[in-house]
Amino acid sequence: MQPEAIKTLIEQGLTGVEARVTGDGSHFDAVVIGDVFAGMSPLNKQRTVYGTLGDRITSGEIHALSIKAYTPAEWKKASQFQVS
Repeated sequence: MQPEAIKTLIEQGLTGVEARVTGDGSHFDAVVIGDVFAGMSPLNKQRTVYGTLGDRITSGEIHALSIKAYTPAEWKKASQFQVS
């Protein structure tokens, strides 16, 4: 699976988010930014993003995915410190 395909799945599954996905074909890193994450714990943010990928993780199509999810305000603050 390609990073662009994962980006598309996340963005189609979560209205109004922006996803940035990098990876090598089986291991991926995703930064996802959207208002949908307001009030969520970090664990719930990850679960929400995982939910957009269906069975692609359990099937092994995506071997590993590191997710960092932010509200726009959290992203603005994190990016000031060059955190991704």
